[in-house]
Amino acid sequence: MADMNDPAEALKQMMGDDPKGSLDNLMKQAQQMQEKMQSAQEELAAFNVTGQSGAGMVTIVMNGRHDVLSVELDKNIMEEDKEVIEDLIAAAINDAVRKIEKEARNKMTALTSDLGLPGGEGEGGQGQIGN
Repeated sequence: MADMNDPAEALKQMMGDDPKGSLDNLMKQAQQMQEKMQSAQEELAAFNVTGQSGAGMVTIVMNGRHDVLSVELDKNIMEEDKEVIEDLIAAAINDAVRKIEKEARNKMTALTSDLGLPGGEGEGGQGQIGN
């Protein structure tokens, strides 16, 4: 059996003995992959995460497009120095961004796995989506 983790072997497996039929099949698979990528990007854009810092003193809600939807500050945070508040806000934003990146990696890994493509996170690929 061909090693489907090897792109050349996977292409040989798909092409078979009928190059024209195989090319049509390859084009259909490419279109399916494009549709699935579009769907995954739309799902990620609609995905919301909550980032927090300072034991919940700062809470940020962000969507998959990295738009900050809300910022919530605990009333006791105003007793802190300006620099501390700024650091806590930055940390909460970074927490939300990391959660979105993790979700993007998970979606890409699932997508490449569903399509039988190499490059999932366990196969040496980074699995990250660019903006």
